[in-house]
Amino acid sequence: MTLVDLHRLPRHVAIIMDGNGRWAQDQGRIRSIGHREGSRAVRRTVRAARRLGVDALTLFAFSEQNWHRPGPEVAALMELLREYLISEREELMENGIRLRAVGRVDKLPSSVRDVLDALVADTAHLDGMTLTLALSYGGREELVDAARALASEVAAGRLTPDAIDEAALEAHVPSVDVGRVDLLIRTGGEQRISNFLLWGAAYAELHFTPRLWPEFEAEDLYQAIRAFQSRQRRFGRVTTLHAEPEPISSAGE
Repeated sequence: MTLVDLHRLPRHVAIIMDGNGRWAQDQGRIRSIGHREGSRAVRRTVRAARRLGVDALTLFAFSEQNWHRPGPEVAALMELLREYLISEREELMENGIRLRAVGRVDKLPSSVRDVLDALVADTAHLDGMTLTLALSYGGREELVDAARALASEVAAGRLTPDAIDEAALEAHVPSVDVGRVDLLIRTGGEQRISNFLLWGAAYAELHFTPRLWPEFEAEDLYQAIRAFQSRQRRFGRVTTLHAEPEPISSAGE
């Protein structure tokens, strides 16, 4: 049983969901089964984050580089994404979860994009938690797109080069519209961020777990948050130590 201080939750949690294929291989099954099991882990994690009171959850669902995977696997992932968006609609609505998507979503098949756009619009007024799916996403690509947008404003005479600062660039980085990342979790045992949220995660606390994504449970999320709460976040400054509030149990939720 992991104890989590509900008064010191990370406001924005991001997860690199790694290990679907390896889980399937370990089970002697095809990769698409691993991705399907991974979608169940998404549901568990969204529910757990919502119950705890996390404000924003961003999931690395499909990277820009994933388009280079074999065609049948990409097609299966797209169909699974479409099924997920349809099947989770009621749960998102009932639990007040607003859905967003970041990345070059125009590259998604229209069968997926139509369902995604409709669900984003229908949940836009909800304020229980914001769930962001990073789709056809890359952190470098996002920064390139932001630079292009700023260059266009300069070319149009609406902005001078001297006026470009961190705030101006950040205003064109959609992934930080819900705030910068406090806690970034990666499953599957790898210890890298793989081009995910490069701007927003600049000062994020990193948590790596060997747990493969289809095996990820609410308890794993609690452990990551507890590890986050045990650290001092200085942001380059010197801070004084404060007594830690008494933790509250997350078990039984």
